[in-house]
Amino acid sequence: MEHPGRSARTAGADDGPGAPGASGGLGAAQGTALLLGAVLGPGVLALPHLAAAAAGPASIVAWAALLALSVPVALSFAALGGRFPDGGGVATFAARAFGPRTAAVTGWWFYFAVPIGVPAGAMIGAEYVASALGLGAAGITAVACALLVAAFAANHAGLRVSGGTQLLLAALLAVLLVAAVAVALPSVRPGNFAPFAPHGWGGIAEAAGVLFFAFVGWEAASHLSAEFADPRRRLRRATVLTLAVVGVLYLGLAVTTVGVLGERAATSPVPLALLLEHGAGDLAGPVTAGAALLLSFGAINAYLAGGARLGAALARDGALPARLAAGAAPGEVPHRSLALLAVLCGAVTAAVAGLGMGLDPLLRVTSACLAAVTAVGMAAAARLLTGRGRRLAAVAAAFTVVLLVSCGPYLLAPVVTAAVGAAAGAAAVRGRRRRAGRGATSKASETSDASEAPDAPEASRASASPPA
Repeated sequence: MEHPGRSARTAGADDGPGAPGASGGLGAAQGTALLLGAVLGPGVLALPHLAAAAAGPASIVAWAALLALSVPVALSFAALGGRFPDGGGVATFAARAFGPRTAAVTGWWFYFAVPIGVPAGAMIGAEYVASALGLGAAGITAVACALLVAAFAANHAGLRVSGGTQLLLAALLAVLLVAAVAVALPSVRPGNFAPFAPHGWGGIAEAAGVLFFAFVGWEAASHLSAEFADPRRRLRRATVLTLAVVGVLYLGLAVTTVGVLGERAATSPVPLALLLEHGAGDLAGPVTAGAALLLSFGAINAYLAGGARLGAALARDGALPARLAAGAAPGEVPHRSLALLAVLCGAVTAAVAGLGMGLDPLLRVTSACLAAVTAVGMAAAARLLTGRGRRLAAVAAAFTVVLLVSCGPYLLAPVVTAAVGAAAGAAAVRGRRRRAGRGATSKASETSDASEAPDAPEASRASASPPA
């Protein structure tokens, strides 16, 4: 990575309270839609079931605790993005706080987690669609590929198109989930909440570990900070709105899933479909398929938007090949970075479909890398912010470290990536030093030539004159 000051200068980070990002960039509505897409993913279709299986009705406590603890994480990222808006996102924050090598490693964690997590998310959504519509294995692969192609096309068209599409889909998704909760609420039975904690505090902790997959995404939005028309105000506003929407939807789904389904909440892998049956009847299957498509596309779209801009910023700052730097400026489209992500996503999708790979390892590897990114981001916030922002970041840092440890053996993924990223960052630093050295030598040579230049004509005349 380049010296941390470079990213700040490029982004115009400290130009005052209203430091602008891209001219005519994202507003609060489009920003909220993109953040919702990053946080609300296809996992919400299955996570209520997994949490209920781990903790019973007390899974609601795990949902509430993670929502409360995600507040300082989200607000810390919003504060950093507003103060240092740049496509490098967490890598830019890490550069300012800890230097270029940490920034390179952090950027690699996120960038190379995208082509692992995005195909997995597409396959999850495709499996729900296939289940609802009676499609086979070939149908699952076709739906997953269609989701990926649509998301890459939207991002190549630019954030104006991508953000507008996301706004429409987020509105439809919110209406759908609110409707699912509303039609199910009259069927809530108090008896379904007893016994409340059949597996004790251990079950609640296990549920929290499972539910962590529903709360990643704030780090993805940090890469879009420079695309906001007014990052300090509009990014924070979008973050607060997203927290409110996510809180209502998650807690509503958690309460209704347990209160309506009772023991079935812990045994059915499609709790949302069961909830929709109370109001939609035979239409529950197609509606669930629609929800899966919306959730999957939203998450894929948001992560590709953030990852592509991060890749261009990393290339700009020397941590990736320089050819990928095109489109690093706010408002531009990083076509080359997107193309590399498309190739990597295609390779992972082909491996999953052709080799019959399970999705669980892909999701856990992705989560381990993103947890590492979040931990570094919160540590950077604790160092860069002041006052209440620093205190919030300290709480968030402690929270993310605990979650990072809970990743267990999958921590090997960010460790290996860190080793490769550190080597690449060191090579980039050595390359810049060599170029700087050659530049200094060249300037010294030019200075020496210039100092000898006045004597040259005299020597030429002397050699050209005939002897006396």
